[in-house]
This record gives sequence, C-alpha cells and structure tokens, in this order.
Amino acid sequence: MTAIFRLAWQSLANRKTTALLTLLTVAISVTLLLGVERVRTQAKSSFANTISGTDLIVGSRSGQVNLLLYSVFRIGNATNNIDWKSYQEISQHRSVKWAIPISLGDSHQGYRVIGTNESYFSHYRFGQKQALNFAEGRQFSALFETVLGAEVAQKLGYHINDEIIIAHGISDKSFNRHDNLPFKVVGILEPTGTPVDRSVHVSLEAIEAIHVGWESGAKLGHTPDAQTLEDHHFEPKQITAFMLGLNSKIQTFALQRYINTYRKEPLSAIMPGIALHELWGMMSIAEQALLIVSGFVVIAGLLGMLTSLLTSLNERRREMAILRAMGARPGHIFFLLVSEATVLTTIGIGLGITLLYSLMAIAQPFIQQQFGLHIEITAPTTYELSLLGIVQIAGIIVGIIPAIRAYQHSLADGMTIKV
Repeated sequence: MTAIFRLAWQSLANRKTTALLTLLTVAISVTLLLGVERVRTQAKSSFANTISGTDLIVGSRSGQVNLLLYSVFRIGNATNNIDWKSYQEISQHRSVKWAIPISLGDSHQGYRVIGTNESYFSHYRFGQKQALNFAEGRQFSALFETVLGAEVAQKLGYHINDEIIIAHGISDKSFNRHDNLPFKVVGILEPTGTPVDRSVHVSLEAIEAIHVGWESGAKLGHTPDAQTLEDHHFEPKQITAFMLGLNSKIQTFALQRYINTYRKEPLSAIMPGIALHELWGMMSIAEQALLIVSGFVVIAGLLGMLTSLLTSLNERRREMAILRAMGARPGHIFFLLVSEATVLTTIGIGLGITLLYSLMAIAQPFIQQQFGLHIEITAPTTYELSLLGIVQIAGIIVGIIPAIRAYQHSLADGMTIKV
C-alpha cells in the first residue's frame, strides 16, 4: 500500500500543472465551504449576543419581533409610546432589580439617537454579559452632552469636545434639524459589534428639551436657546421602550404576565432570547441558501478533479499497460488512481484550511470595522471537521470512477492505442 501511494505521488509530480490546478480548485472549494460556515456561525453567535443579561423588554402592544427590532436593533418604529408614569410604576415593582428607559425618534446623519439615562451605561450588557466601556471620555451629565457609538465616531470622524446637530425624525434634512441646540461629544464607546456602535446617546431630559416648540414633527413655536433650557428641569412624558433586569429568573413569567395585562395602557413584555430565536428563524432561508451555494462550489471542485483524472487517464493508457506488463495487477491500477484522488483531496483540504486562516487573519479587522462582526480565529469545530471528512470521502469516491475504467482496460487495449 505504501508503494502504491509513493507511485501515486510520483505520477502526480510528473503532471505538475494539471495536479496544481486540481489542488487549487479543491482548496478554493474547501476555503469557501469553511468560510461560509464560519461566517454563518459567527454571525448567528454575534446576532444572539446583541443583548444579554436583560430579562424583559417592554414596549407598546405589538409583535415581539417588531418590539425587538426597534428597541435593540434600532430598526423601524414603535406603534405607540409608553407613558412615563407606567414606566416608573413597573420599574419600581418588587421583582425588578434595574430598568433602562429608551426614547427613539431622532437621528444624526442616518444614525439613530437614543435617549436614556445612566442605567444604560451601568446595566446594558452584550455578548457574554460584557459591559459597555468607554474608549474615550465619560457618560453624559449635562443637558446637551452626548456619547457616541464606536462606528458613529469612526465613520463621521468625531472626537471628544466636537459638536453635533441632531435632526428631528429619521431623515436628516436642513428643515428638521435642531441646529440651534448643538450637543457636545463627551464620550466615545469601545466597539461592541452590536447596534450600540451605530447609536448616538443623549439624556431623556435632552430629548424633551430639544422638542420645546416642536409639534408633530414640525417647528411651530419659539425654541429657546441652550442656556435658557439648561435652567429648566425636564422630565420625560413618554418613552419608546424599556429593558428590565429582575432579582430572580423565576419571577420572569409572572412579571411578563403582569405587564401584558397592564390595565393603564396596552403593553407587551418579551424575553429577548426567545424573540432573537424567532427572528433568526425568519432569516433561515438566507442561511440555508449560503450552505447550498457553498455545497455546490465543493461539488464543482470535485467534478473538476474528476474531469482532470478522466482526461489524463486517456493519455495514460500506455502507462497503465506498461505497469500491467511489469506485473501490476488490475487491483494495483485501481488503487493507484484512487490513491491519486485521495492525495489530491487531502492536500487540497490542507491547502484550503491554510488559505482560510490566512484570509481570516487578514480580513478580521476589516470585517470587525465595516460590519461589526467579530470572526474568531479558532481551531475547526467538530461540525467543520465532519464537513472536511465528507469532502475527503467524496474525493475518494470521485477517484473510483476513473479507477474502474482503468481496471477494465485490457493490456492489449493499452498497447495498441491509435494515434
């Protein structure tokens, strides 16, 4: 068996160009297969880790996916707002340990503005219950101060002490900007790979202050200057949603039922984990499409190897005949060609893995910066190893097809090839 593998290696070495092209085809196929699988699993993990440590998210009555989208992912809008008194009553419930109020509605150059308070920086968690950390500066304390997410600061080139103008609503146009009330950047958060990176954070009081003189999205009355507004005490009238952390997980369902049947206004309380699972399930078609595409690429690579082996087989019929004449049995010829396919597939898989990890090392910072997706460079998982095992077995099976043809060729057929 060792002699056959040595002979297979020498045979491939004599056909360097064809062998290298076949190796490259298999390697690229394996790189794409593992790359798609790694991106898929990391994207799912990053998606699931967008928020952690939060037991309930509360918003106006709506579906749980819609509530999750606007409260966590800053996508879309709430069907209605929540009265501030309702928030205060629920946040003071004996089961509640902490609460984070959120007010949405404004924007800055395409990025959502989040009105909140100090609880956001103290209790918001992402990933494996990781806290928000400041890359520079501190959290806001004065009325017209803001904290920027990492992407906002990086893309728009903001630094500490810069001033920004907030626009009323999602569209940032000249007629709906609060241009007489600039906000001073006092903090920039470290990257999280979550929607926090794409958010502009201000206080709830600031949200109330900048809308003095505005009604239904239009500036109808006189808007006082910043100094005048800072002398007033503002308290929110309404918020968009709020997040709750409980004293005990056991109390989650009881509090959820209490909120869902809240009599003063229609509210919905959702568990983030369940809502995230439902949302990812809705995106499973794209996930399956990626797997199918990568699978077809591997099939194409293996078919390329089969074509190469079958093409070279016709040119090697005299070689096979000479081996037979020197005492090689049909079984030896069969195993020779299977061994060639095995060697090509094995080396192709190894080359594909090397190429994948090289690309990951190069592209990791870019993917993190552009898409907020952290691709971990770790050893192949059990599932990835099983995929490689399937590719290896498929490569061996591909080698059997030309091996059967070579097995069936007679000595006389090989010695009398027509030119």
